[in-house]
Amino acid sequence: MAGDADIIVVGGGLAGLVAATEIADAGKRVIVVDQEGEQSLGGQAFWSFGGLFLVNSPEQRRLGIKDSYDLALQDWMGSAGFDRDEDLWPRRWAEAYVAFAAGEKRRWLRAMGLRFFPVVGWAERGGYDAMGHGNSVPRFHVTWGTGPGVVEPFERRARRWRLRLDPPTGQCRAGKKQLAQGHR
Repeated sequence: MAGDADIIVVGGGLAGLVAATEIADAGKRVIVVDQEGEQSLGGQAFWSFGGLFLVNSPEQRRLGIKDSYDLALQDWMGSAGFDRDEDLWPRRWAEAYVAFAAGEKRRWLRAMGLRFFPVVGWAERGGYDAMGHGNSVPRFHVTWGTGPGVVEPFERRARRWRLRLDPPTGQCRAGKKQLAQGHR
């Protein structure tokens, strides 16, 4: 099976599905290995409320919420407590993710058809200032369709590769992509 792919993605949850579709869209052959069947594409994200972390969004600005990359990063760092030498890479990941959430994330998701409720809520509410734990301003953007609405654009992209379940082998196969279930 490994010889049939350029890359193997472990897990068909939202992160695995996003990774697999981005890799397949780049022209690479992908195998996604998951213990669950095709009906569970998207994993726990499918059952979630569908909230996404965005920074300085049009929804926030419309509601008068003043947010920025610097404030969001300060909130993140206040919660993470990166204070060891070993925290270099987690800190860099956090910086990159906050930059993504403050930049192209919303445009990227909207280009795939994701839409957001015009209300922004709290998740991991902080101590109401940028020095405490959690978010100092609302950043929880709920999508239309909640969890299934978040998963749908990536499932659609996966199906563009004609993803289908092959019951005798327990594998989902498609041109450049395979989704294999039942493996641990």
